[in-house]
Amino acid sequence: MSPDELSRAEATPAEARRLFRAGLVTPTAGWCRGFAQANLLAVPRSMAFDALLFAQRNPGACPVLDVIDSGEVTGAVLGEHADVRTDAPAYRIWRDGELAEEVTDAREWWTDDMVGLLIGCSFTFEHPLVEAGVPVRHLDAARNVPMYRTNRPCRPAGRLRGDLVVSLRMIPEDRVAEAVSISARFPAVHGAPVHVGDPAALGIADPDSPDFGDPPVSEDGDVPVFWACGVTPQVMIMESRPPLAITHAPGHMLITDTPDHDFAVP
Repeated sequence: MSPDELSRAEATPAEARRLFRAGLVTPTAGWCRGFAQANLLAVPRSMAFDALLFAQRNPGACPVLDVIDSGEVTGAVLGEHADVRTDAPAYRIWRDGELAEEVTDAREWWTDDMVGLLIGCSFTFEHPLVEAGVPVRHLDAARNVPMYRTNRPCRPAGRLRGDLVVSLRMIPEDRVAEAVSISARFPAVHGAPVHVGDPAALGIADPDSPDFGDPPVSEDGDVPVFWACGVTPQVMIMESRPPLAITHAPGHMLITDTPDHDFAVP
């Protein structure tokens, strides 16, 4: 592990958020070892019920860790001194289903009636994988995780619909069962994989060209392993075309004050 990688891993969530608030833009994989990370979906209160219903009907892709109500900027999971509008490295502003802007500070677009859903992120179980000796290739290469839109539709909710998004990690064949077992202990951050093996079974024609993130890194003997991904709501936004939504930029997460083991089951 390089000094930079070590410093990212050893940073506290408050230190990381302070850097991001000051303008540092970077994927957050490998940051703040031992703490949970979260995806963000924020919508006006008039859409909040449908958003929560979509998450409830699709818990593998959209496991809700907390809800930040209108008029609030943080919650118990994120941390007392955090600000959901400024503390991710990058945000996406969506208008009528189109990506309008990517920004480092969402306060200009965060209206008083916005409700924020914090959705579990698989970066949370990457540290347990590494501790068990399971290689996480994109961490070793200091890259963002690859993410793909699939051919699997999510259950719709009210006006909201969309396809499942998955993240990919190339795992040595003899460690796949261990990776499945470890991630399954974290159902609040996507849990066990949704698919192991042929990407075409998910409608992924070219794994080297992900829809989000960086191309995968692999070594001889690796097997593709796919997990449900919290970028799924961004595809839902593209398909459902709400007037306004705010999300994190893929791979640029909110780092919470909550230890990852709080989301583990025995």
